Amino acid sequence: MKKNIIFIILIIIGIAFAVLFGDKFLSQPQETAVINNIQIETPLVEKEPQTVAINPPQVDSQRLFANVEKLNFQRFTDSERRRTRDYITKELQKLGWEPTLEEFPTGVNVFTEKQGRDRNAGSILIAAHYDTVFKSPGADDNASGVAVLLEIARLFGSSSTPRTLQLAFFDKEEAGLLGSRAFVNNPARLENLRGVIVLDMVGYACYTSGCQKSPSGLPITPISDKGDFLAVVGDTEHLPLINAFKNIDNVENNLNNNINNSSKLPPVFTLPVPLKGVFTPDVLRSDHAPFWLQGIGALLVTDTANLRSYYYHQPSDIPANIERDFFTGAAQLIVNVTTVLLSGNGSLATPS
Repeated sequence: MKKNIIFIILIIIGIAFAVLFGDKFLSQPQETAVINNIQIETPLVEKEPQTVAINPPQVDSQRLFANVEKLNFQRFTDSERRRTRDYITKELQKLGWEPTLEEFPTGVNVFTEKQGRDRNAGSILIAAHYDTVFKSPGADDNASGVAVLLEIARLFGSSSTPRTLQLAFFDKEEAGLLGSRAFVNNPARLENLRGVIVLDMVGYACYTSGCQKSPSGLPITPISDKGDFLAVVGDTEHLPLINAFKNIDNVENNLNNNINNSSKLPPVFTLPVPLKGVFTPDVLRSDHAPFWLQGIGALLVTDTANLRSYYYHQPSDIPANIERDFFTGAAQLIVNVTTVLLSGNGSLATPS
């Protein structure tokens, strides 16, 4: 009899638990954020892709590649890096920007910004390093990133957007991320910063099976063994920022049919990294890493460097070895995401 009473009590408790909490445990958990009044979700189950209307400006492939060719020289010594800064600052000034040189003990960063309409909406920073290793002209590493940054400066220089657009050209990345480390050590540069996109090698692709390698020690498989995709690496604490790239294929571009330089966007492989990459140091090799350590949401956008390119850190990293269609498509993809991020009044992950 005593066992029966206990059994009945357990049944009653179970029914009450199901009634009170069933909906909570049956509902699907998901990360949500709002970008440009767009709800960005990362559900644990597949959902119908969301289509969003935006109107991004179109990159000019010839201008893009011309900037890579202008930087076709080693950018390692003090004089070579000064020559590079002179070129960057003059190009920015031509486009209506007011660049400033920010010195640190071993180098000089170039910084500029265009204020947004809504100061409460915060800032988006797009960055790329401009230095190279010894004996390499660094067409892909990283004249490609600098060229995209200059194209963004051209396309958004006269735009009015809710969020502020900041551009940074980092020095001494190849010497240990020294430029970006100096940047994040300036508290004023991190105020109201809602997200960072670091461009480091975005111009090389290979299309034969097996040319794309996987990083050793990381339990991931790229979306293809061909090097035809763009990789986006972010930390798991800022998933809405990663999702800006993850969901860009679902963005409907309302483009003028007369624009003749519209390019096919490359596929995107997103890699959310837990614990700020403490256990995966291979993902901390570029200028996004110092931002992670400051609690700032930052993405590395890359063609995967030495996991794909035979020319990585070699004298052969020249403009002729840039894959122009891929490069143009990658630049357009970055511009599309920049458009979405700048036009948002919603919340991205804020600095901790």
